Amino acid sequence: MKIIKILIYSLVLVTPLCAKWSLHTIDKSSRGADGVRFLDVNGDKLLDIATGWEEGGIVRAYINPGKERVQQLWPAVTVGKVPSPEDAVLIDLDRDGNVDVVSSCEGRNRRVHVHWAPKIKSDYLKPEMWHTDTFPNTIGSSWMFALSMDMDGLRGIDLVLGSKGSGGSISWLESPENPRDLSAWKLHKLRASSWLMTIRTEDMDNDGDLDILASDRKSKNSKVLWLENPGPKANRNQKSWVEHTVGAHGREVMFIDFTDLNGDGRKDAIVPCRPREILILYQPEKLDQHWEEQVLTFPSEKYGTAKGVRVADLDKDGKLDIAVTCEHANGHLSGCFYLSYKNSTRDRFWKDTDIGGPLGTKYDRIELLDVDGDGDLDLFSCEERDQLGVFWYENPSVSNF
Repeated sequence: MKIIKILIYSLVLVTPLCAKWSLHTIDKSSRGADGVRFLDVNGDKLLDIATGWEEGGIVRAYINPGKERVQQLWPAVTVGKVPSPEDAVLIDLDRDGNVDVVSSCEGRNRRVHVHWAPKIKSDYLKPEMWHTDTFPNTIGSSWMFALSMDMDGLRGIDLVLGSKGSGGSISWLESPENPRDLSAWKLHKLRASSWLMTIRTEDMDNDGDLDILASDRKSKNSKVLWLENPGPKANRNQKSWVEHTVGAHGREVMFIDFTDLNGDGRKDAIVPCRPREILILYQPEKLDQHWEEQVLTFPSEKYGTAKGVRVADLDKDGKLDIAVTCEHANGHLSGCFYLSYKNSTRDRFWKDTDIGGPLGTKYDRIELLDVDGDGDLDLFSCEERDQLGVFWYENPSVSNF
């Protein structure tokens, strides 16, 4: 049976006056902060942060100081100095109980580094106790993103990597017996990519293992896709991963989110597309069916171009909202806001609520966390051009309905 593609174009309404989201700086001491990644590094049940500063050429870790002090600058350590870090992620790569940092670099650097944490936990904030190494098999590609995943059921954590440009790919690094021997890590290509933005692990087919969900930004084959994990044994034999298209084919897709937006028990893809569209790709009952597409647009006279999204109930009205960050938020344009619906996700009109105002020009991916312990979700991001650095916006906990 022929599947008819459904498009729902939604115009957001003008936002009324509302409570202000206060900006709190975690760090703005370098240049070009590029992404925030969370993990509890010290076992205090508080999420800490890793960030690469692309223009500053440093990679830093930030320790969550607790809700009483989160509005101040966070304790930080420069874990390494490397050119053009595009991404930094917290991973205990050598399984010694101390959390290391893996940085993915583009520019002229084009390699993946590991920044080994000190062996003594009390030395974690001492930069001289950190040591930086390079994965030799990664040299030459413009790496954009990394995450940890056990691909083959052997020897602990492997790494999934994404890159862009000539030779761009989704690949994985196979961990050797001794993870500190970086020359022994083997690089395996899963798929070519043009400009990898998102990689996340999801059990897409409910078969008990983790697949890879990704957004590939450029080329005529740009889209949101997922790669089907053939299983640990097959990965040990380098079996190929079957590719499945989710949607947004031919669009410039950015940092996506994946969650059950409409409450039907199936996760949906929420996809920011340049210049100013948010696509909702509703997951069908069977994965080989068409993902229905709904398109939300937001006004060019108020906001920059779409960059990242995260879905959560931000205004505490019991319904999920879509937080959005932007690039090219020049002049009076805002680079951070959220969209909310009144009755159903299928509403023709979604309302926009500004968060950032005229501050900042080029925002990045989003994380949401109740960092101040007041019962609502705050928004974490970075900004690269106006040097807002690493920061969070404090949710004022006001419902607009």
